[in-house]
Amino acid sequence: MRIFDAHCDVLSKLLENPDLDFAHGREGLDVTLDRMLASGIAVQNFAVYLPERWSDDFKHILASIDLFHERILNEPQMRFIRTKTDLRLVSNEKRIGALLSLEGVDALHGNLTYLRILYRLGVRSVGITWNRANWAADGVLEPRNGGFSEAGRGLIRECNRLGLIMDVSHLSEKGFWELMEETDKPVIASHSNAKTISPRLRNLSDAQIGSLIRTGGVMGITFVPPFVSEEEPVPMDRILHHIDHVCALGGKRHIGFGSDFDGIREWIVGLEHAGHYDRLVNLLLKHYPEEDVEQFIYGNWFRFYSEQLPDE
Repeated sequence: MRIFDAHCDVLSKLLENPDLDFAHGREGLDVTLDRMLASGIAVQNFAVYLPERWSDDFKHILASIDLFHERILNEPQMRFIRTKTDLRLVSNEKRIGALLSLEGVDALHGNLTYLRILYRLGVRSVGITWNRANWAADGVLEPRNGGFSEAGRGLIRECNRLGLIMDVSHLSEKGFWELMEETDKPVIASHSNAKTISPRLRNLSDAQIGSLIRTGGVMGITFVPPFVSEEEPVPMDRILHHIDHVCALGGKRHIGFGSDFDGIREWIVGLEHAGHYDRLVNLLLKHYPEEDVEQFIYGNWFRFYSEQLPDE
């Protein structure tokens, strides 16, 4: 069964440690080419995330994109997805599709020229914040729980004009609601779970999930253990609680997965790296009809990106 994962942090690890081997490495990376091929990952979204000590410097975003081309796309099994056509081609090939996203706009410093450059370089989704505040908006861990600045509202308008998908994972709750008022496009939560099941700040409330569903967005259930369950260690079947909850809210066609592999330091039991994704598929098939599992694991994200990516 084909798998579509909406978030991983391989590029951040490669930026910090150039000796890591995406193609064949087993040490230091959760997501490698060998593991994706083994488990059936057909599309992977690679996030450009800068460690906080570099988060203000645009040159490190460019360096991450260079790594994406040199270390990821140079592998013949990979195909860059920038358009609807690219996505369709991946669906008909045996190659793995690679999307490019930005996690946190800190290094843009309000300069929308930088945003347009990133769009031309193939970035197709933008997470506004990480956990703290930046020039555009507050993140989920900012104590004041502010929303968007005026410059941030300009960012929303420009993302809408360009067709850049906006990602609310890590955005403050006030920022979430302001974004939903301002945007004329559906948004995603690439790696967030249900707050009712695990009350972590980065997870979404029922009201937020409902809004995402009504406006045609998709949320990626993430594998960060504390965001899945407060127990330790976290067994894989606890993921089902989040799926059941979102389905009960009417979100059966709005659920995907966004592992956050390589952005985590602890793992769900049995789901320690991308090569174990097929174990999750087998678990899902024991609890849901095959048609629903296909939508959760691939189809819902595929449909969303088929609608939202540019034509050319």
